Parts: sequence; structure tokens; C-alpha cells
Amino acid sequence: MSFNATILTLYPEMFPGSLGLSLAGRALERGDWSLETVQIRDFATDKHRTVDDTPAGGGAGMVLKPDVLASAIDHALERAPDCPILAMTPRGAPITQARIRELAAGPGVTMLCGRFEGFDERIFEGRQVEQVSLADIVLSGGEPAALAILDACIRLLPGVMGAASSGAEESFEEGLLEYPQYTRPQEWEGRTIPEVLRSGDHAKIAAWRKHRAEEDTRLRRPDLWERHWGVRDQSASGARHDD
Repeated sequence: MSFNATILTLYPEMFPGSLGLSLAGRALERGDWSLETVQIRDFATDKHRTVDDTPAGGGAGMVLKPDVLASAIDHALERAPDCPILAMTPRGAPITQARIRELAAGPGVTMLCGRFEGFDERIFEGRQVEQVSLADIVLSGGEPAALAILDACIRLLPGVMGAASSGAEESFEEGLLEYPQYTRPQEWEGRTIPEVLRSGDHAKIAAWRKHRAEEDTRLRRPDLWERHWGVRDQSASGARHDD
């Protein structure tokens, strides 16, 4: 089953962009996933093909109109009724690796890319649209975020990555940052690969990697570390309770 991506955008020429290269590009050529872009402006009803208007209550910028957006969304739903619809917006919930895995396991995704001051809020009341954010940053439009999220999904599709374990031993998969990586040469500018990684002792290597993943997460991402230990504590409490 192919993973189907539909992009609702004012700039369809931005796709596939980087997704037409490397692993994602080869997967697209093989038919592991497909891409359709939908020009939001095609659903405007006036002669000027207007997609936005001034903010109610005043203020700078322009807001995407709900009637035009709804028509574009309805068109996408007719073509891919089983695919969830994600709107790229800084007001959305931060996307997580767990959510990426859920999306990659499904039939595909429809992505709504905003511009200007964003979407008329009523579109989220009138249509079932999941609001997601790439990070605590503001982009000029939703397209770069959509490309990043699609890349994260596509690389998890069967056969896209070379090694089956590549997607499992990475940052965020276990709630932690990934452990540090090294490769040849053994010595570079006086710095050497840690001895344990050259020992051939797989148990010691696994223990070192686990320790470094935990330590780096604790130091660099205390928010992830706190969440990780909260989950572990809940699991431990549940285990004791079951006994």
C-alpha cells in the first residue's frame, strides 16, 4: 500500500523539493509514496481568485478565508477520505516522533499550509483538522514545515531506509536523544574514538550508549528527561501495582 501525501498550498511549486532527492526521491520513483499538490487559490470564487482578507477587529497582515479553505479541504477529503488533515501553524501542538510513527503507519496525510497571518479560526470548528507545529518558531509559510514532517514520515516507510534498525535507535524513539556516533579515522586532531566502542564487547557498548543517551538528554533537553523519567516512574508503579 502506497503512502499518499496531499498538500494544500498557495505554492505547489515548492514540492516535492528536497523530497524528490535521496532516499525519499527514490521511494517516490518506486511508488512507495505518492504526492499531489492542490492549489488553494483554485477554490476562490471571485474573479480575482481572492484567498485572504483583513483581520476582523483590525491588525496587520491578512487571514486565509474559511470558505476557500473549506472547499480545498473538501476536495482533498473526496480524494483521500481516510487520510488525516494536518494544518501547519505555530498555534498547533508540537509534532512528536510518536505522532510521526502513527502517520507513517497509515494510508497517508493531507497537509494544509498557511500563509500571511494564518487561518480563520472557524475552519477548525467547521472541519476536522489537526493543528500541528514543527517547533517554537515562526516560518513565512507552512510549506517548509510540511516538507520536514513528510520527510520524517517517508523515511519510516518499509524499504525506504537501508537497515531495519536505523529508525529505532535514534533521537526521540525511546524518549531520549540518540547516543553520540563515531567513525573512522580512529584519531582526528588528537581526538580518538572512545575505547569502549573499539572493544568488541557488545554488552559494554550497549551500556555505554544507554548511559550517554540518558546523560546527554538530561543535560541538553531537561524537558525530555523529565518526561522520560515520569513515564518510567508510571511504568514502575504499574508493575508494582500488578504484583
